[in-house]
Amino acid sequence: MKKKILVVDDETAFLETIKMRLEANDYEVTTASSGKAALDKLKTTNPDAILLDIMMPGLDGLEVLKKIRRKDKKLPVFIVSAYFNEARFKAANKLKASGFIAKTGDLKKEVENINSVLRLAEGYNKP
Repeated sequence: MKKKILVVDDETAFLETIKMRLEANDYEVTTASSGKAALDKLKTTNPDAILLDIMMPGLDGLEVLKKIRRKDKKLPVFIVSAYFNEARFKAANKLKASGFIAKTGDLKKEVENINSVLRLAEGYNKP
């Protein structure tokens, strides 16, 4: 059975590329281009993990993570960002982010990192 991933990012090109590459690696991928859209999709999908951009207009990744954690403390949520700063990192850790993935501009490397992280996340969902 394919693992379901929700990818949330306001950069359409990144979203489309990551979706295509994850699907090529046998994941079922749903995308959302905003924090609000992500929360709406969570109502109708049951992802095994979420890749969540931290910097988005409107509802940012930290606010989305906070709302996710109110409902599900164990769902693996990985923060994705090109811009990490200490304050955001600490805030995401407090909200129990499952991990961090840096956007490097090297999509091949990013997909490898995401695949590695998602394989590790499979352990989160087991009883």
